[in-house]
Amino acid sequence: MAGLSLLTLLDDIVVVLDDVALMSKVAAKKTAGVLGDDLALNAQQVSGVRAEREIPVVWAVAKGSFLNKAIIVPIALILSAFLPTAITVLLVIGGIYLCFEGTEKIIHSLFSRHENQQAKQARKEANANQGIDLVDLEHSKIKGAIRTDFILSAEIVVIALGTIPQASFLTQILVLSTIAIALTIFVYGLVAIIVKLDDLGLYLISSAQQNNNKFKNIMGEFLINAAPLLMKFLVIVGTIAMFLVGGGIIVHNVPLVTDFIHHIEQPFLNMGALLEYITPTILTGLVGMSAGLLCFLSVTLASNLLLSLKK
Repeated sequence: MAGLSLLTLLDDIVVVLDDVALMSKVAAKKTAGVLGDDLALNAQQVSGVRAEREIPVVWAVAKGSFLNKAIIVPIALILSAFLPTAITVLLVIGGIYLCFEGTEKIIHSLFSRHENQQAKQARKEANANQGIDLVDLEHSKIKGAIRTDFILSAEIVVIALGTIPQASFLTQILVLSTIAIALTIFVYGLVAIIVKLDDLGLYLISSAQQNNNKFKNIMGEFLINAAPLLMKFLVIVGTIAMFLVGGGIIVHNVPLVTDFIHHIEQPFLNMGALLEYITPTILTGLVGMSAGLLCFLSVTLASNLLLSLKK
């Protein structure tokens, strides 16, 4: 009997782990859009510090990210168990915030190019001056990156939780813990690689000069030239992901918007596989952009109104 009970227990554990693996895979796919944004934002946040301090800064932000998820996962599970409607509300709020942040980023990049160039130049001068203590600058960057990570981590956890609403409480804990740990390692591992690409390029060029190796020299120059282009690409992909992820959350959780989108996309569904595939994506992106613009205009109007009242 004892042996049979042990086998039954082991069988139950295998079934649970199999469910966790399957659900984690589904949840990871659902959160992939936010990951692009998370990766782009964090790579951008930790760039600009001295080369020897890049990895320590990435590690500090990664530790903050683990702490964020250690706070967010229990709260999400408690809300899901006792107040499940709050998950949907928080999900929609998070989606709108992502759309707002994407709109703010675009508007800021369009109208603040001169200020951005001045900020970059000031940062370069500060990094070049060995007499300047950049501890405060690093702490500011780390705190800003951790704040951004908190919002995106909450979005990832809530989206992941939304894919397993009928799972047992134990399975939900295991799935969310797996997603939280795995994605944090994945994102910050990639961030560490990205911010060190230019250093790897310099190392290859230096090594090529010593050994007269043309291939290493070509690879080194390629990495140095590719690093800033990769950063720009990630920023663009991250911004697009904000609108697609945020718009998708709104479309799937606000019935009025869901019905409206379904009504619009119907004529395109019978016009070929390509239109059938891209139409929902385009409409979702437009919903995200519209929500972001409305939110941005509302926040700007409210801020200006408060300033005028204070005066």
